[in-house]
Amino acid sequence: MANLKLAVVMDPITAINTKKDTSFALMLEAQRRGYQIHYIQQKHLSIDNGVPLAISQTISITDSVTDYYQVLSEQTINLGEMDVILMRKDPPFDSEFLYATHILELAETAGALVVNKPQALRDFNEKLFTALYPQFIPDTLVTSQKSAFKAFHAKHKDIICKPLDGMGGTSIFRVTPDGTNLGVISEVLTDNGNKHAMVQRYMPEISKGDKRILLIDGEVIPYCLARLPAANETRGNLAAGGSGVPQEVNKEDMLVAQTIAKDMPSRGILFVGLDMIGNKVTEINITSPTCVREIEAAYPVNVCAKLFDAIEKRL
Repeated sequence: MANLKLAVVMDPITAINTKKDTSFALMLEAQRRGYQIHYIQQKHLSIDNGVPLAISQTISITDSVTDYYQVLSEQTINLGEMDVILMRKDPPFDSEFLYATHILELAETAGALVVNKPQALRDFNEKLFTALYPQFIPDTLVTSQKSAFKAFHAKHKDIICKPLDGMGGTSIFRVTPDGTNLGVISEVLTDNGNKHAMVQRYMPEISKGDKRILLIDGEVIPYCLARLPAANETRGNLAAGGSGVPQEVNKEDMLVAQTIAKDMPSRGILFVGLDMIGNKVTEINITSPTCVREIEAAYPVNVCAKLFDAIEKRL
């Protein structure tokens, strides 16, 4: 389907690691298919009398570590005239991200296919989304109350505390049975009782990795990336120093992932990064799922092609 227009809203392209960047991998696949690629930063979105606009750079890209993109032109575009828009801005989900989803919804109304659907991005926080599948999650509490943190710790002894809007392992704390620093951690994460945070039972299975499983258009990619914590760490996130080990999705995880995957297309969600520790789901990432390049490098699978096949079915 040559001559289609693709807009990619993402963080600055100048700062990416092309060996690991999923947005870059998606643009490579689009370029192979003949798409015109428009690179856009979130700050360059706007609305003019109800028309969703963006300052875009039309780019060509090369699969290399340096000099990997070239700007062909710069212009202001009507987002509603794009065939496809990929919303690939990394969290946090702040006010600016929220406004962006409203702008992209105008583009969707005008005829553009936005992946993932702007309403879904607003409706499903990556951590709170797991509450829809209580049968698959570890014991989990969402609260703003310091007393609830303490009661959860008294029950489970070893817990993980984290903000609802973080990414990459930022501000994730483990509180061991001695309860050291639980008070200050709860105060910081909840802004002294004014913000909600998440508390989960600590899972020692993290030593075998925090597994990123990819879901494309309701199907589970049979390979995943297990992110192993660095020494003296409880976080497997690559951004927190973890190391990625590609592996096949085991049967138990596959059954869980398939149950969740089948619900996604009806919600307008084509691309999901499901996080599992042991056989428990800890997050359902839909804003900007990653780990595609690591999986594609290790196994004979083209995740990006599967996503664009799903996109083109809907054009």
